[in-house]
Amino acid sequence: MTQPGFPYGGSIGYTLKRAQSALRTHMDDALRPLGLTTPQYSCLEALNRAPGSSNADLARAVFVTRQSMNTLLRGLEERGLVERTSSASGGRALPTTLTADGRDLLTRASALVYQAETAMAGRLGLGRTAALIEDLNACIDALDDQ
Repeated sequence: MTQPGFPYGGSIGYTLKRAQSALRTHMDDALRPLGLTTPQYSCLEALNRAPGSSNADLARAVFVTRQSMNTLLRGLEERGLVERTSSASGGRALPTTLTADGRDLLTRASALVYQAETAMAGRLGLGRTAALIEDLNACIDALDDQ
């Protein structure tokens, strides 16, 4: 499918979606033995980077709705991977943190995700991988600036 204005005969959006879908499939397959889905892994990773995040913050970070995040967090909490306080210190947001079991599982899961990402970028080499990340960030910035 060639689109006008794209010299390489493809659509950037469609190609990005294909790459995301392929990576998601590999991540789901890799995480399945740990009993995790990609959104659950992403939630654990987001909590590791920003402990005490609210449901709404996590939903934005993981690209799901607040309702979906609430269901996801409930499942992680039932497994003992996250803790949510029973009352909010300010407002209605209940901060969430990783438990020791959550951090341990995240460490194992991160290694599997790294393998999936490495497999995806394996034909690029380090220089092209770094350039790809830089270029994608520039694309994000360009759209954020609009």
